[in-house]
Amino acid sequence: MELLFIPTIIIIAVLLSGIRIAQEYQRAIVFRLGRFTGIRGPGLYWIIPVIERQQTIDMRTRTVDLEQQETITKDSVTIKVNAVLWFKVTDPAKAIISVANYNQAVYQFSVTALRNIIGQHQLDEVLKGREQINMTLQKIVDAATDPWGIQIEMVEMKDVEIPESMQRAMAREAEAIREKRARIIKAEAELEASIKLTQGAKQMEESPIALELRRMQMLSEIGIDNNTTTVILMPAEFQNAAKAFAEVAARNKG
Repeated sequence: MELLFIPTIIIIAVLLSGIRIAQEYQRAIVFRLGRFTGIRGPGLYWIIPVIERQQTIDMRTRTVDLEQQETITKDSVTIKVNAVLWFKVTDPAKAIISVANYNQAVYQFSVTALRNIIGQHQLDEVLKGREQINMTLQKIVDAATDPWGIQIEMVEMKDVEIPESMQRAMAREAEAIREKRARIIKAEAELEASIKLTQGAKQMEESPIALELRRMQMLSEIGIDNNTTTVILMPAEFQNAAKAFAEVAARNKG
């Protein structure tokens, strides 16, 4: 009896040693005598002790910081760029069988692709077209990692560091552009004002009364300030009428 009891205990212990549990976000890649047999999990599953072995894969989205890369743009400006990449495993079997270390492979390819794509764009395009560059970089990396069972969800450039001399040059350029815009606006305002003045002058030329009314309005505006000295220019008609009146008065006295 004792001879049967001990082997039974050993068999039960061996069978229980093959029980595994995978979390909801995990998958187990099972190999039997070195050959891939299938994917197990999530939940409770069993593998043949000694004959089968497993390797667990995390299926959740992962974040990878691409360290700062010093690269040269298309217009020969040396800049430093870093980025963040999000990816997840969609096919655990491929991620284990097709590539030795999928984390390292994704990182290295992403860094290389980032340097290459920056070299294909000018500095202004890198600074202003980040979204387009991010989308292009995502497509390139995703196409390369798809055979590994990896999906690139998103790529974002965080910081673009440019040389200090280039920063000063860009500041001068921006100042020149603002000054140019201000001069254009001022010139357009002066042109519009001159057009309005020309129109007003034509209307006053057609109506002398309007000109006199404008003169009176100017006098009233000047007279508001008590400390001002006002010089009034009388119209020529008034001067001629005053001379005629003075001559008539002189003849009547004579």
